[in-house]
Amino acid sequence: MIVCIAEKPSVAKDIADVLGAKNRREGYIEGNGYQVTWTFGHLCTLKEPHEYTPMWKTWSLSNLPMIPPRFGIKLIADTGIEKQFKIIEQLMRKADEIINCGDAGQEGELIQRWVMQKAGAKCPVKRLWISSLTEEAIREGFAHLKDQAEFQPLYEAGLSRAIGDWTLGMNATRLYTLKYGQNRQVLSIGRVQTPTLALIVNRQLEIANFKPEPYWELKTIYRDTTFSATKGRFTNKEEGLKFLETVKQSLFTVTDVSAKKGTEAPPRLFDLTSLQVECNKKYAYSADDTLRVIQSLYEKKFTTYPRVDTTFLSDDIYPKCPGILKGLRDYASFTAPLMGKKLPKSRKVFDNSKVTDHHAIIPTGIHPQNLTDMEKSVYDLVARRFISAFYPDCKFSTTTVLGEVEKIEFKVTGKQIVDAGWRVLYQKELSEEKAVRKEERDADKGNDEERVLPLFTIGENGPHIPDLNEKWTQPPKPYTEATLLRAMETAGKLVDNDELRDALKENGIGRPSTRAAIIETLFKRRYIRKERKNLVATDTGIELIQLIHEELLKSAELTGIWEKKLRGIEKKSYDARTFLEELKQMVRDLVHQVLSDSSNRRVTVMEATEEKEPQKKKKRERKPATSQTKKKADAESPDPLIGTPCPLCGKGTLIKGKTAYGCSEWKNGCTFRKEFGKKSP
Repeated sequence: MIVCIAEKPSVAKDIADVLGAKNRREGYIEGNGYQVTWTFGHLCTLKEPHEYTPMWKTWSLSNLPMIPPRFGIKLIADTGIEKQFKIIEQLMRKADEIINCGDAGQEGELIQRWVMQKAGAKCPVKRLWISSLTEEAIREGFAHLKDQAEFQPLYEAGLSRAIGDWTLGMNATRLYTLKYGQNRQVLSIGRVQTPTLALIVNRQLEIANFKPEPYWELKTIYRDTTFSATKGRFTNKEEGLKFLETVKQSLFTVTDVSAKKGTEAPPRLFDLTSLQVECNKKYAYSADDTLRVIQSLYEKKFTTYPRVDTTFLSDDIYPKCPGILKGLRDYASFTAPLMGKKLPKSRKVFDNSKVTDHHAIIPTGIHPQNLTDMEKSVYDLVARRFISAFYPDCKFSTTTVLGEVEKIEFKVTGKQIVDAGWRVLYQKELSEEKAVRKEERDADKGNDEERVLPLFTIGENGPHIPDLNEKWTQPPKPYTEATLLRAMETAGKLVDNDELRDALKENGIGRPSTRAAIIETLFKRRYIRKERKNLVATDTGIELIQLIHEELLKSAELTGIWEKKLRGIEKKSYDARTFLEELKQMVRDLVHQVLSDSSNRRVTVMEATEEKEPQKKKKRERKPATSQTKKKADAESPDPLIGTPCPLCGKGTLIKGKTAYGCSEWKNGCTFRKEFGKKSP
């Protein structure tokens, strides 16, 4: 009997249907020589400290560092998990062969390997490796099963990551809590979590310490067009006024008119991070929301495997693209021009050297049905991005006009789209962008590149209206989830260039599939909160980072180097044992460094969850709550739900009413309502 083990019951059912296994049993499906069972994500985890030695149960500085001679795994304490594991264990002990059908990624490999180890599986193991859950993909995957040994480096990378996180997290958390926490609260430290928090805190301190400085810009209006002096900004107002007086005396003369044609290639296909960034910018979805939605679309067979870090497709996908486009029936007006023609094959889309385990996120070609509003929005982004990859470049013309007044040069630039190309798929967005840019120009905030200029002739001249505008330097912007994800991807270096970003990805912190969870962890631990779309560090988060002097714990660049080594393990270019020995030595050095600290560093700010006053034995006399005392109580006891994204529409945030929470977008039709004390629908 061949036992197949999937990561979820729904995936197991899809596989069983393809294999012809129809008989449902408790915990598995049987038939046609197969038994298809499943996990519920992680069934196993690394052991707790006290399970290695009882002395580690007590939090004590003398017990640090805690480094087990050999790490072990255990079953997660849960009755449902224990029941399912017993079924898996019985099936595996009788199996002739096991097929690992876990998610095709590092975490999926680790989940299933741990279960097989715990179950004591001895028979040969094959690996199903697929990028979508369509019937065609599953059949093709089973026709080309791989030997499990091929994925040993992937497993070793996942295991090294788990052991590394345990070793640093367990030791550093106890170390800082005991040394600096004054026995009042746990100071949670994590290999990726703490450098991510440091990015937010450092940006926030930059903003808080920023001192705006005035500067002046010389501009003039000629023929209803605003020209800017090419000299740039003046830091001295008197100098600017001197130039202003000079240009007031003479006519404005056009000295040069030049037009330059340019092209803009279609945007790259989505990897998980770029999809999360786009969803946050466009719909204000959190990274966790986007991951949940795209995972759902994958499990419903409408999109391909989502936990990817490449924006390219492999060459073997190219022959399948016409069929995928044909299946996008809701986008027929856009796919029709591509039908019956040979699709272009750009190196910006198809490149085997840029694809390892999985390709970029694309539609499968199966017509989506019964989608939620959030699923429709995310699917639309993926579908349009895929279609646009086969459209021609957008062609535009950039016109630059130079003018002069008393040898002082002025300049204006205008951009006009000549042939929209791939941008026809985004006409609505293009119109919205133009409207925003017009508002910015009217408010004198933006550049003039998007405006269409009047026809100017070299040598023409006439009266103009010059002015000296006072401006102030602006602080850096707070992180949003979109910009934080980009910063995590590039170890704190914010770059817009796609090729440079690809180069920096090697040193990014966290993995695409875990970054959303890291951000959510910072929210849960009350280290950060959200103000509109901005991520703001709480007093606790700020003090924690300021308390940490050891760069090892809070440097995005150092953490990025560790991530590069973990990727090296996966690619067989770095040794897992070397990584773990280096990490253990780092932890030993960290413990020694902190224990040697004779300063009086202490955390003083308490987390909101720790601030509750112990209950008194005697009951206090209760006064009836007036509307004013209720408002005061609400202000003094922050409600963790207020300000969180609406679970129904995803666009608004939760606000508090008289008897229930509601969505801030209720005026725009959102009907979310959750009565106090009841679970979310």
